[in-house]
Amino acid sequence: MSDKSQSKTVVERTYQAHPKDLWDLWTTKEGFESWWGPEGFRAYVHTIEAREGGKLHYDMIAATPEMIEAMKQMGRPSSHETRGRFGEFRPCERLTLVHMIDFLPGVKPYDSTIVVDFFASGEFVRMVVRLHPMHDEEFSNMQRAVLTRPSTRQAAFTMIPLDAHG
Repeated sequence: MSDKSQSKTVVERTYQAHPKDLWDLWTTKEGFESWWGPEGFRAYVHTIEAREGGKLHYDMIAATPEMIEAMKQMGRPSSHETRGRFGEFRPCERLTLVHMIDFLPGVKPYDSTIVVDFFASGEFVRMVVRLHPMHDEEFSNMQRAVLTRPSTRQAAFTMIPLDAHG
């Protein structure tokens, strides 16, 4: 990674929901596909083994004409395969998702780690997501945008966040 001096990003949201509702967005095919990916992209999950050491394999697909054209202009395919695995896995409490970043020309493959904690309190759940820095600031910012943007793609999070930090 070219800039190891970057610090982790922490994104917090509180939802009026059950922990399992949020957990399923990270650990089921339907949940993951419903919201994962940068603006203008969608995920198609091939394999999701929701357990410690379980595999995650999906395609990240440019889903809008603008993104398809942008990828074409950059000489990049409109989709790419992504693989990862679940590390720590405590249902409805904590998960670690480790993506293998091996699809970027000119970038040495590396692991990108996301840690998600769920804190239930009555009818509310606070979700705390820790994003480890990626190989450069641009990609770190894109990763952060997946979790902080007010997007219709995140309609999967039908629970309205009561607060937002990130």
